[in-house]
Amino acid sequence: VQLVESGGGSVQAGGSLRLSCAASTDTYNSPCLGWFRQAPGKEREGVAAINEHGPESYAASVRGRFTISKDNAKNTLYLQMNGVNEEDTAMYYCAAGFVCTHSAGVRYWGQGTQVTVS
Repeated sequence: VQLVESGGGSVQAGGSLRLSCAASTDTYNSPCLGWFRQAPGKEREGVAAINEHGPESYAASVRGRFTISKDNAKNTLYLQMNGVNEEDTAMYYCAAGFVCTHSAGVRYWGQGTQVTVS
C-alpha cells in the first residue's frame, strides 16, 4: 500500500498548482481515489473524488476551479488547482478506498502535501 503526494507549495491567489499522487498498483485499483484537505483547526474534508469508471465529484467550494484526473499508465492521481484563494490553504491528502467523498469511506491515506495561498 503506497500513496505518495507531491506538487504542493506556495502560490499566489489566482494562481495554479497541480498535485500528484503516485500509487502502488493494488492501491490505485481501489474502487475510488480522491483528494481531501485539512486546514488548521478544521475537520478533514473531501475535495474531489473519482470512481474506478468515473464520474468525478467535487466539493461545492472547488467545483469549476479544481479538476481531478488519473493516468492509468503511471498509476498516478492528479488534482489541478486553478484560481486558488486563501481558503484553499491546507494540507492536501491523497486517498483510496470505497467511498472517497467522506473520510469514513477511505481505506488508505497519503502523508499529505502542504498548499499555501497568499
